[in-house]
Amino acid sequence: MSAPSPVPTEKGILQFLEICDSFYPPDAVQASVEQQRHWYDALCARFDRSAPPDMIFADGMLQRIPIRRYRPRKISTRTILLYLHGGGFVVGSLESHHAICAEIADFAGAELVSVDYRLAPEYRWPAQTDDGFAVLKHLLAASNKVVLIGDSAGGNLAAGLALRARDEDLTGIVGQVLIYPALGGDLDAGSYVEMAAAPGLTTADVAYYRDILQAPDGNEIAQPLTASSVAGLPPAFITVAHFDPLRDDGRQYAARLTAEGVEVWFREEPQMVHAWLRARHISDGAQEGFRAVCEAVRHFSRL
Repeated sequence: MSAPSPVPTEKGILQFLEICDSFYPPDAVQASVEQQRHWYDALCARFDRSAPPDMIFADGMLQRIPIRRYRPRKISTRTILLYLHGGGFVVGSLESHHAICAEIADFAGAELVSVDYRLAPEYRWPAQTDDGFAVLKHLLAASNKVVLIGDSAGGNLAAGLALRARDEDLTGIVGQVLIYPALGGDLDAGSYVEMAAAPGLTTADVAYYRDILQAPDGNEIAQPLTASSVAGLPPAFITVAHFDPLRDDGRQYAARLTAEGVEVWFREEPQMVHAWLRARHISDGAQEGFRAVCEAVRHFSRL
């Protein structure tokens, strides 16, 4: 009896995948970086939406790093949300996750800062984590509490920033929200094998992104799963997609955090694929998962 094909059945997510394939080919990583970015920008524009009513947003610079600040109509906390976008460290920008950031800020009633960190291959590791850490330190120095949020590659950065902050005795991070994060798992085991050919992201794609970033193997900031200890980290909300080679990274990190005394909320979206955040307005499962993300952000921002 052959193993089932790693494909979801929910109509909304299948529609999402069909749209994605029409903008961003499954073999996109074989194209030039310039072409990948062109395709990705077009895909993101397809799913873009207007910001919530009365949302104010503006671009600026923090520590010489481009950022975008979002201020919703009603702010009910002084905690700042720090968002790090996905895109394999190769694609993505302030524009690619604009609507996602605006909707999270609006739901949480909190100011959000999105970071336009430097991308590979023009800038190899640790440029990306250094950019995020510079912005984080600036926000914490201003006596702000901060919630770290990141999806995919951004989830990797957020988890790494939490480790860096702990190791440098920085206080004020009240939560970390990791959305289908890439955390440095074994490419020859678990979901990397089971979901090697999953729609939306393959294990070969993950290997490509790792190779282009050139982070040192075993570095715990680049690969948080390799951390010698995760004790003392802020509470975490981790959500993964079942049909995603990165799935077990989130599972294993949640288990490690729990084992070392960190409070964790974990979700596995049974019908979701990688990058399902973008499907939140056409897929019931993605809509539920996104609401859970927003509720976690709001919860942490009130701590």
